[in-house]
Amino acid sequence: MEEQQLYGNLFNSIPLINEDHLELLLSTMDEKTAIYYLTQAVRFAYEQNVYSLGECEIISKSIRLVHRPTKEEETPLPI
Repeated sequence: MEEQQLYGNLFNSIPLINEDHLELLLSTMDEKTAIYYLTQAVRFAYEQNVYSLGECEIISKSIRLVHRPTKEEETPLPI
């Protein structure tokens, strides 16, 4: 099987297959995926040493707060 070459890699974590795939991501984005993309963008910038130490602390806490599990996620599912 021939391996398909990627069109791109957003924030070094989100593979793009082709230009249409980028359009699909944009046209189907909802709040949950928007937060995911923003988080990946911030993590990528952090890994590239874009932020100061103080900025990193603010960003780190912000990401933890945004990704804090909700009550529904914390409740175990019945077996």
